[in-house]
Order: sequence, then structure tokens, then C-alpha cells
Amino acid sequence: MSDATQVKNGAPGRGPAAGAPAPPDPADFAVQIADQVESFILTVTEVAKGDEPDSAIPYLLLEVSQLLLAGGRLGAHEDIVPDERYEPDLGPEQAVEEADELRERLAALLDPVDVYSEVFDPYEPRKAPVACRISDDLADVVTDLRHGLAHYRAGRTVEALWWWQFSYFSNWGSTASASLRALQSLVAHVRLDQPLQELDGLDTDQDLGEEDELAEEAGKVMAEEIAGPLGLRQGR
Repeated sequence: MSDATQVKNGAPGRGPAAGAPAPPDPADFAVQIADQVESFILTVTEVAKGDEPDSAIPYLLLEVSQLLLAGGRLGAHEDIVPDERYEPDLGPEQAVEEADELRERLAALLDPVDVYSEVFDPYEPRKAPVACRISDDLADVVTDLRHGLAHYRAGRTVEALWWWQFSYFSNWGSTASASLRALQSLVAHVRLDQPLQELDGLDTDQDLGEEDELAEEAGKVMAEEIAGPLGLRQGR
């Protein structure tokens, strides 16, 4: 058998068959970003099922932190220009239904500590904080990431990277950053044995006022009340 025949038949030791796509390079930028996106979506979806509530907060803290590393790489990267002027059609999507289901599951899991206060733009002077929900944040981030992942899986790598970079700047970067701060604060309060202040009666359709108004609305929730159900541990 000639070498040419061996290559054509994909014989062992002669590499892939002619015309077969090369396996993705693990060191490739797009592959690394896509892997982190898939990992985040998978983990958040699994956590939302509520099968392991004792590890919910630590898992979310870890995954949001790792996702933001990928976001930082996208942010530091030069502008990614898509191949086509208009975004290719993704076909029918169930994004809204999936996002709503994920949001509801996370809200039920995180109920004692889901609502937190956040300032959207730290460079906007005298901006009052607003009420946010971790469950809303994570569902919105997953929606953005899934959109780009659909392009990636369809072989439109540049389109996917463009979308992830654009939406990092316009939405999911700041949203994930806000939820990370809330998750980190939860862990810190418990590990440092500091009682949490609950925004009693506050919801996401209300605006927060100044610090004195926050203090007036805040009620005490002891850390031990959430440590067990949410996977946190008291400090020594």
C-alpha cells in the first residue's frame, strides 16, 4: 500500500483523513473563551437545580470569578470585527423561557439573600444605589453567553467572539461584576462572623435612597441562619 493510499484512508500513525477538520487547539483564544463560557452555563444551570444547596454560594462565587477572567481577556483584546455586516440568523431560540426558568430556580434557592444593593456606574457622581437580584443577574449573563455560544457551535467563531466582547462591555461584564461583589460579600460576612443586614421589604422595583434610608430599612439577619442552607461556614 502506498503512502498516498494510507493517508487517504486515515491509517494509524499517518494523521487524520484528508479533508477532515483538525481538532481545536486548546491554546487557541476562542477555544479557551468558549470553554469558560460553557463551564459557567453548565455550573449555574446545575446549581439552580438545587441538588446541592450546601455548595451553591461557593460554586457561584468560583464560576463568576472565572468567567470574569475570560471577560477581562475579551476586554483587553483588540476590537473583534465580525465577518458579516449583519448577524446571521440563529434560528428559533428558547432563550426567554430558559432564562425565566433559570431565574425562578435561582431565586428560590437564594431567597434569603437574593436581593442586594448596587451602584451601576461608579464614575457617575452621587448615583443612588438600586436594588438588584443575584438570580436576575446570573440568568441575564447566561442568556448573553448562550447567544454567542450558538454562533460558536455553528462554526462562526469570529461572530461568537464579537458578540461575547460586545455584550461584555454593554451588559454581562458589569452584571457579572455586580453579582460577584454580592457573592463575595456573602462569603466574607459569614467567614468573618459578621451579621448580615437584610434590606427588609426592599425589592427590585424600588430605588434605594441615601445611606440613612438604607439603614432605616435594614433589618438584622444573623449569619448562622443562611450559613447552612447556602453552603457557607462560620469563621472561627
